[in-house]
Amino acid sequence: MMTVKQKKIITFLFLIALLAVVYFFFTRHGGANITTVSGYYYVDYTVDGDTIDVLMNGVHERVRLIGVDTPETHKPNTPVQCYGVIASDFTKTNLEHKNVRLESDPINQNRDRYQRLLRYVYLDDGTLWNAKLVREGYGHALTAFPFTKSGEFVEYENLAKNENLGLWSACQ
Repeated sequence: MMTVKQKKIITFLFLIALLAVVYFFFTRHGGANITTVSGYYYVDYTVDGDTIDVLMNGVHERVRLIGVDTPETHKPNTPVQCYGVIASDFTKTNLEHKNVRLESDPINQNRDRYQRLLRYVYLDDGTLWNAKLVREGYGHALTAFPFTKSGEFVEYENLAKNENLGLWSACQ
């Protein structure tokens, strides 16, 4: 037979476990805002080389490109990094005020810690924009988090380095 104290401890542990599950759900999957359906969306604004704003079902959503990191242009307390403006302008020229197809990654999170959607971005012609940025030297492969195309992106980065493309020749 359990004592009142033991029942309270079990109840407390159950509540802690429940809170952990809820926390995991909201931080790993973006909570109730899960959006995994691929679709075409209008790029309203380019934040920098690897972050865009899209109009999604009447709501403005910030989207962080999966698997690529371009040099910083807007990070607080960080100076504009070499090739950052060029990478940002390249994304702006090619994506802003256009429709792109967004696709989630089955092994990546839905949102990052800043609540930005994490997506692959495809152009009308089928080009994977994330990969293009890495392959042409506008950014490097960001492999700190798992994603299905990480091997390809690392290979694209190595090719860009070996060919001295973009930041790999300008930022030494």
